[in-house]
Amino acid sequence: MEKQETTVGQLAKHVGGTVIGDADLVITGAATLSDAGKGDVSFLSNPKYIKQLQTTQADVIIVANDVEVEGKTLIRCKDPYYGFTRAVVLLHGYREHESVGVSPRASVAEDAIIGKNVDIHDFVVVSSGAEIGENTRIYPHCIVGPGTKIGRDCLIFPNVTIYDGCKIGDRVTIHAGTVIGQDGFGYATHAGIHHKIPQIGGVVIEDDVEMGAGCAIDRGTLGNTVVGKGTKLSNLVTIGHNSQVGQHCLLVAQVGIAGSTTIGNYCVFGGQSGVIGHITLGNGCQVAAQSGVTNHLKDGAMVAGMPAMPINKAKRSMMSLQYLPEIRKKLRELDKAMQNMIKEDEE
Repeated sequence: MEKQETTVGQLAKHVGGTVIGDADLVITGAATLSDAGKGDVSFLSNPKYIKQLQTTQADVIIVANDVEVEGKTLIRCKDPYYGFTRAVVLLHGYREHESVGVSPRASVAEDAIIGKNVDIHDFVVVSSGAEIGENTRIYPHCIVGPGTKIGRDCLIFPNVTIYDGCKIGDRVTIHAGTVIGQDGFGYATHAGIHHKIPQIGGVVIEDDVEMGAGCAIDRGTLGNTVVGKGTKLSNLVTIGHNSQVGQHCLLVAQVGIAGSTTIGNYCVFGGQSGVIGHITLGNGCQVAAQSGVTNHLKDGAMVAGMPAMPINKAKRSMMSLQYLPEIRKKLRELDKAMQNMIKEDEE
């Protein structure tokens, strides 16, 4: 990624903002408020860091339209976090990938269909009947199973395994060590023995999905497990067989979705949260970190806790925990006083 440079005025135009201060300052990099120095652009989107506006060494700060800071050059815009994202892209760009073509040390089946400008690195296995769309890059030690179809402009990092019969859409990014299409956890227990149920379904990953490192997506028992368009998974996310994850959802690290769960669009799951199987979550649900969802949720529900409950109720419950020792002590004192009163009455 080669660094670029621009002026504050040009940067403001690029992010759709308005300059307050010196539009001719030259900007060469991007950093957080605490780490920024001369030539850097930074941003404020969380009020938690507002005090750092006075101490930051950034030459320009991207802020919301209603933020005022004396003595600082600002770029005001409607969404400072997105504005800063566009600034980083302009200044630093995305990771560049070397074009290598199809390595002679890769194993590509004779009947596999390989599109134009595809890079297949060393020790990749592309199995019989597989299809790879144009401009897709597959890094070393990946396995593409029989009959699997991968769309165009995809980026698959090392040691990814995609089992047979899976479908990957366009512009999908899959980070190292992720496994897609392994058998779901399906067993019929009979006479004390767990009998494996054949997992004959598949996995469908729709366009513009990104998966972090070490994710695991089970294939369906009968139908398909689906991850919807534009959904983003962090590292170590598990999705069980036959689950349907909607479009543009966000699943933070270590989220677990049990089998046959239906999740709506634009849902957000905090780290280490989980959902039991065979329930439905509506559109726009938000699940706090380390929460366990055990019942259906309506559109827009915000929940926290184990088991998950409405977030305001969960906050009150968690706040009460710190007073439990005092409450316990008072209850014991009241119980003792009552026992004494009963004893006195009996005498």
